[in-house]
Amino acid sequence: MTTDDSTNGQSTEFSEPQSAALPKLEKNMKRIQELTQRLMGAMSNKREVPQDLQGPAPELYTKAGKVAFQEMIQNPSKIIEQQIGYWGKTFQHYVDAQQAFSKGNLAAPADDTPTDRRFANPLWQSHPYFNFLKQQYMLNAQAVDKAVSEMEGLDQSEKSRLEFFSHQIVDMLSPTNFLATNPDALTKAVETEGDSLVRGLENMIADLEANDGELVVSLADKKAFTVGENLATTPGEVVFRNHMFELIQYAPSTEKVHATPLIIFPPWINKFYILDLKDQSSLIKWIVDQGFTLFVVSWANADETFRDIGMTDYVEDGYLTAFETVREICAVEKVNAVGYCIAGTTLSMTLTVMKERGIDYVNSATLFTTLTDFSERGEVGVFLNDDFVDGIEAEVMQAGFLDSYFMSRTFSYLRSNDLIYQPAIRSYMLGEAPPAFDLLYWNGDGTNLPGKMAIEYLRGLCQDDKFATSGFDVAGISAKIVDVEVPICAIACESDHIAAWKSSFRGVQQMGSKDKTFILSGSGHIAGIVNPPSKKKYGYWTNADLSLSPEDWEAGAQQHEGSWWPMWGDWLAKKSGKKIDARTPGSATHPPLTPAPGTYVLRSKVA
Repeated sequence: MTTDDSTNGQSTEFSEPQSAALPKLEKNMKRIQELTQRLMGAMSNKREVPQDLQGPAPELYTKAGKVAFQEMIQNPSKIIEQQIGYWGKTFQHYVDAQQAFSKGNLAAPADDTPTDRRFANPLWQSHPYFNFLKQQYMLNAQAVDKAVSEMEGLDQSEKSRLEFFSHQIVDMLSPTNFLATNPDALTKAVETEGDSLVRGLENMIADLEANDGELVVSLADKKAFTVGENLATTPGEVVFRNHMFELIQYAPSTEKVHATPLIIFPPWINKFYILDLKDQSSLIKWIVDQGFTLFVVSWANADETFRDIGMTDYVEDGYLTAFETVREICAVEKVNAVGYCIAGTTLSMTLTVMKERGIDYVNSATLFTTLTDFSERGEVGVFLNDDFVDGIEAEVMQAGFLDSYFMSRTFSYLRSNDLIYQPAIRSYMLGEAPPAFDLLYWNGDGTNLPGKMAIEYLRGLCQDDKFATSGFDVAGISAKIVDVEVPICAIACESDHIAAWKSSFRGVQQMGSKDKTFILSGSGHIAGIVNPPSKKKYGYWTNADLSLSPEDWEAGAQQHEGSWWPMWGDWLAKKSGKKIDARTPGSATHPPLTPAPGTYVLRSKVA
């Protein structure tokens, strides 16, 4: 059967493609029904997540509701103005769309909404249905933002939290997150005759089954990487092991090395190989290639046996033990040290412990994205109020440790569009396999936190800011930031959503050291640190005057192109002594135990 095309005289066949497609489409629809049963089974095994960890306490919304009601009574004109403004824009939007449609013009009306990469598909601009949805969503989002930002009667902390969580709701309700209103997903479903929907449902079920019924989207192809084979491949040996950590000494790549060795303490919130993903971006390899004897701590992944492990254990059995081991292996009096994130915070406190004890193990300290002053907690602060921390405390009291699931979810919601919704759209709606992306693979390879340590950190540092104020009790002393007196180089990141750079700057200002350098890198918590010179990305800023406010320091800072690594390498070289013959890993008392990356890094999260 054919039909004549009156515009060009050509014939187009319809019946045969349609009939050929029908069996496949029916088969896929049947397959979706079968998978739905499996989906229900996976969801029935969902773990019990404490209500306190599901969101902010109801009191926040209750107070916001009371404030809104009071404003409506006391200042009705303000509420009416907001509502009329919203109604007017919505009505005009509807009228414009209707007029275009009534005139037979199947094109979208004028669209002056801001650019948003979620709506990159041209149909969001050209198709009247999708454009109407997009514009109305943007109007709704603007109305919510305006209502929250103009709300009075809340303190700044409450307002910041309300803004954050209202944004989460708005982002969740984006039309891109639903099949019926996502042109990319609908187009692909038609093109593949339902195959994409089947693959998407299979991906979703696989994620549910792998995460105890919780929908945690896979960010990377887990089969594409193996730690020790194509990640964390810089040659070295584990030369020490205790219940807290393995100590890796890396094999030299130069004939001569600096006399003073360097030890890196990565955060135990994540695994150390973020610094050694692959040769081209490996900070570990780069340091070795600059002629430094490098040691890296690989922390144990906590389980229920770590219930009573606290910050003192990290100082005593972690930092001090590592320093003593490196001093013995290299036959030196002092070492240089690096602490990343929470490990930089703990390194700073360890320095004060050593000062109190009259121990002089550290020649210089470098702090990567480290908070020591928690007076302003940045974006992550919305999760540090009592409602969440009380829930975490109850969880670790029962389990003995804080499951990596909770930390991963918290950090993901700080960038929900990038780390939750867009990956979910690609995997579940478009049916695409997760990408073979090393950074995202590492991001999904989480670690657990010891119960006691997690609460000490959250209560004593994040909430009470004791290290920068009254003193934080650790290892038998009251640790204070002013007692950090060794030469310091701190690297913070401009768009860091975990350790805000201005707070990092204020912490360095309060340290007692007379030799302080502060570097502000472009980008965020990870990319700003893992920024090799070969990529020539981001840039960094320096300013020798640390007496200024963060804003004035930034205004007067000199901008530099490329990576900060070479500048830091020069700084570190001046603290590392003369060159000597390269050292092979280990010593008579600490012989090599197993090749890098060791065994602790391979331990998965507790089931």
